[in-house]
Amino acid sequence: MKIVNALLRPVRWFRRGGFIQRRLLFLIPQIVAVMLISFIMIRLVPGNPAIQMLGPQAPPELIERTETKLGLNDSLPEQFFTYVKLTLRGDLGDSWFTSQPVRTDIAERLPGTIELMGISMGLSVLIMIPLGVRAARPKGRLIDKILAQFIRIYGLLAGSLADFWLALIFIFVFFTTWNIAPTPLGALDVDQMRPESVTNFLIIDSIIAGEWGVLRNYLGHLVGPVLVLMFVYGGPILKITYVKMTEIEDSPYLQNARVMGLQRKTLNRYALRNALPPIITTIGVMYGFLLGGAVLVENVFSINGFGNYGVTAVLEADYAAVQGFLLVSALFIMFVYLVVDILHAWSDPRVRL
Repeated sequence: MKIVNALLRPVRWFRRGGFIQRRLLFLIPQIVAVMLISFIMIRLVPGNPAIQMLGPQAPPELIERTETKLGLNDSLPEQFFTYVKLTLRGDLGDSWFTSQPVRTDIAERLPGTIELMGISMGLSVLIMIPLGVRAARPKGRLIDKILAQFIRIYGLLAGSLADFWLALIFIFVFFTTWNIAPTPLGALDVDQMRPESVTNFLIIDSIIAGEWGVLRNYLGHLVGPVLVLMFVYGGPILKITYVKMTEIEDSPYLQNARVMGLQRKTLNRYALRNALPPIITTIGVMYGFLLGGAVLVENVFSINGFGNYGVTAVLEADYAAVQGFLLVSALFIMFVYLVVDILHAWSDPRVRL
């Protein structure tokens, strides 16, 4: 009986546990699934890492020794279990095309991508939500009708235009034609030196070092990528805010509050609080998609970030780098969705963690 109780204890803990507890428990099979799928998919891609490293003219015996060194001659189950064992130790392997540990490469490049995504999403939230709230007011004036029409057209454009295409158009118009945008060849101009790395976040490191010229140069190079990502991924946030706020504006309880003479600021606060759950969910989903958008936009603007690293790893058939890229991406998105669920519960009293 004691053995049965011991076996059932995790099940009872799971049932009694709260929402966050259960979500954290579900992360384990999700991470294992991501590791397994990425492991299989990368090995289905044509190409031999040993030949990529040594070149097509390398002697066969040298290629065979390199394959043995990389563990490519082991069976797939052996390779997978080796990969899992090393990952649990925090070892993501070594990248052959950078000659550095994958963990080091990601630590150097991920902060830049997080800065790009954070600025893009932060500005999208600060601009799109107030605009959606303003446009959802009762259509009594011409400006309200113009805003509603703008949101309809913008929503269609944002959902139909590809981010990498917009990035190319931005470069053609603002750099090639008008010559007012910085050279799209990295995060800094050639004559700008990166400050000493403390956090690997260039904005923070520039402020710590007092390198204001570097900071201005870096922010100038981010204008193009940020505008492109804001246009594409801010559209759904604006649209869901407008739709939900319009529904709430027409609801009986808000009409009653309006008749009672409450100020517009108070009405907006009540309405926005009720519209927050779907808005928060949309922001979380868009933030996850934003990582995929950053992959393409970084390549167009030649920014050496996390996304650019992943694309290069795939093109070079670098197994360790691709697996590390996919694993970190999955963990990042899982964390974002967990935060979204917590914020959803905070904004909606009907949900309990």
